[in-house]
Amino acid sequence: MNRPKSAGGQEESTAQRRKSLRAQLLAARAALPEDERAQGSARIGAHLAALLGAVGGRTIAVYWPMRGEPDLADWIGKAAAAGARFALPVVVGRDRPLAFRAWAPGDRVVPGPWNIPEPEDGTAVVPDDVVVPLVGFDRAGYRIGYGGGFYDRTLAALQPRPRTVGVGFAVCEVDTIEPQPHDVRLDAVVTEVEVFVSRRP
Repeated sequence: MNRPKSAGGQEESTAQRRKSLRAQLLAARAALPEDERAQGSARIGAHLAALLGAVGGRTIAVYWPMRGEPDLADWIGKAAAAGARFALPVVVGRDRPLAFRAWAPGDRVVPGPWNIPEPEDGTAVVPDDVVVPLVGFDRAGYRIGYGGGFYDRTLAALQPRPRTVGVGFAVCEVDTIEPQPHDVRLDAVVTEVEVFVSRRP
């Protein structure tokens, strides 16, 4: 497996390097065969279940899969049966943190900004755990997303701070994303291959 290059290098600005890295990572994820992506999603769900443990009574923020992200529907269904409550992110404005709105499998969703489904109804909640989709990640626990900065702003603002778990396919691991001061370190990252917990300084 050819791993995408890290964001390192001196000839470009950090923003340019990240833009190039993001394109490589999205291409690598898109190239995964559909059956491999489905099997990987199932393994990620199993790893999540082991990592999070007893979820009864906890509120877990998840995401609506898009652009080849891991589909966690099977794990969500099992966790809901075990008593977990769920929420989906809602975009409330550019350059603002996301809100989280209560949601359960089968609830009606409507297209939000950027055409990502959001709950039509549902009360605002503060999640106990946030499952964060990854475009790319490194073993220090830093992630690269689509470039809007929504999750970094959101995780920095949430009080109390939830447990944060990034999920992505192993093909999207890089040596370093070259973290910047605004980047928020995740507590753990889960792929179809393994689970690793960030070691905070």
